[in-house]
Amino acid sequence: MKLENKKILVTGGAGFIGSNLVEFLLARRGIKVVVYDNLSLGKKEFIAPFLKNSNFRFIKGDLLDKKKLGKEIRGIDIVFHLAANSDIRYGMKHPEVELKNGTIATANLLEVMRENNVREIVFTSTSAVYGDKPKVIPTPEDYGPLFPISFYGANKLASEALISAYCHNFGFRAWIFRFANIVGKNATHGVVFDFIRKLKDNPKELVILGNGKQAKPYLHVKECIEGMIYGVEKANDQLNYFNLACKGATAVNKIAQIVIQEMGLEDVKLRYTGGERGWPGDVPQVRLDPRKMKRLGWEARLSSDQAIRLGVKELLNQL
Repeated sequence: MKLENKKILVTGGAGFIGSNLVEFLLARRGIKVVVYDNLSLGKKEFIAPFLKNSNFRFIKGDLLDKKKLGKEIRGIDIVFHLAANSDIRYGMKHPEVELKNGTIATANLLEVMRENNVREIVFTSTSAVYGDKPKVIPTPEDYGPLFPISFYGANKLASEALISAYCHNFGFRAWIFRFANIVGKNATHGVVFDFIRKLKDNPKELVILGNGKQAKPYLHVKECIEGMIYGVEKANDQLNYFNLACKGATAVNKIAQIVIQEMGLEDVKLRYTGGERGWPGDVPQVRLDPRKMKRLGWEARLSSDQAIRLGVKELLNQL
């Protein structure tokens, strides 16, 4: 599906990945972008550079408000659904937030789309749907059964199931992307963000959750956006689903080392909370198989370690 000259709704467009997506879309020819965000996690300053662009419109709204959403979705060609509670640790303590901002919000969006004859949706999912210690490493898209261990992963998987049902019953077409960990400009959470904040507060000591051996693939946000757009424009099945990741993974201890180096610090004491997980619901070892996207014609250029280093540099310029 070509995106040129389309009117695109981006839910969660004032957030980390959403704001980077909006910047990318507005650089394309003829695309009009409407951001729908309640600013619970998104930030108005992330979309401030676009407010004077005639092809951009911002709506402060909640996906739980179906009446408002129904009014604003009229005339939209395709929806990029990024809105979610991205603070996974908060969601573990407040599962009702994940339910409302995940599954129910997605159900509302899909039904409003159906009522207004909007049939194209791009959904940002997560590697967390694969659960803990899958038997196939690196894990491909057709792995199963899927039993997430976090409420975030559970609600992403529930949203995937709803999207699949709408494709089958109402003629929707969907693209689902199961992300690796994403790093880069406008990040508001995650290990890189946390380490920088902690070291700014106390440059002599860094508290690391777990044992520091947790390792996951990290994809830079610009490559994340490029891969997602490539998949939308090249994959034409009714229900398209892909891992979006790079090869390899980066351990938390390595991330700490990179952050310390980029901040120019020395003699930083590392203190560990212990255990293989950073928090309940954390999947300590993640390896994603990116070959399905490669067969389509796209692969990440940066390694996981390179993405981390670039993401650290960008955040240090912002924080």
